[in-house]
Amino acid sequence: MKFGIDLARCHPSLWLELAQVSDELGFESLWVAEHVIFPEKIRGSPAESGHVDVDPSLPLFDPFVILAALGAKTEVIRLGTNVFNIGLRHPFVSARAVATADILSNGRIEFGVGVGWLRQEWDAIELDFASRGARVNEAIDICRSLWSDEIISHTGKFFNFESVVFNPKPAQQRIPIHIGGDSIHALRRVARRGDGWIGMIQTPETFMAAVHQLERECGVIGRHISEIDRTAIIKYPTLPAIKDWERAGATRLIVSPWAKSSRAIEAVRSFAAMIGKGQQL
Repeated sequence: MKFGIDLARCHPSLWLELAQVSDELGFESLWVAEHVIFPEKIRGSPAESGHVDVDPSLPLFDPFVILAALGAKTEVIRLGTNVFNIGLRHPFVSARAVATADILSNGRIEFGVGVGWLRQEWDAIELDFASRGARVNEAIDICRSLWSDEIISHTGKFFNFESVVFNPKPAQQRIPIHIGGDSIHALRRVARRGDGWIGMIQTPETFMAAVHQLERECGVIGRHISEIDRTAIIKYPTLPAIKDWERAGATRLIVSPWAKSSRAIEAVRSFAAMIGKGQQL
């Protein structure tokens, strides 16, 4: 089991210290959340898409600026987005940001992406919310090509461009893409395009059911589920709960074992001690 730290639940003023402590303690990864913009009033219920209520006054940062900055102050911990709304940008912009952060961090980026749940965000950027899944699929494919191919051209439903050159390439030969979401469409996207899956709102029981569905989706295209990282987001798992998540098929837990930001450093140290300080977490 790998353990990541959820920076989204900690005050930004503590991110650097928390990142450095997590790196020193041997945690596998750090994860930042992302949105482009919030409306003044969020209409509807985010819970309908598997998300808890969101306060529109929350500060929003560019995730790759944050990850590059944290990468400069850490050594080995990996740096992830949880999750980046890739459909809201042109793939040129997304691919450039990821590649830059990957180079500056010496190849430590984990690219978590999602289709997004907030219709108002898509409306504000004047993009069609209903077709966001297909747009995300196309954007992922283009990013992959930009990161690997010498000359790239594309003709699609949402993006069209003649031969372009994209340099520099990322430090990693293959950027890991983790696809967030709990729907059948998200799991199908994982099987066909992802290196990992991030379950957004799950219990061990629902996570296990989703893993079985993901395994079926992988079977359709001749892929084995062991090739796919499977991540759950929880706050503070006990040791028995960690075993439950492991049995459910999780290979990574993104945790935030603190009730208040002021206790985050202490809580992370305590959590590391609980699961075996000095060992591979």
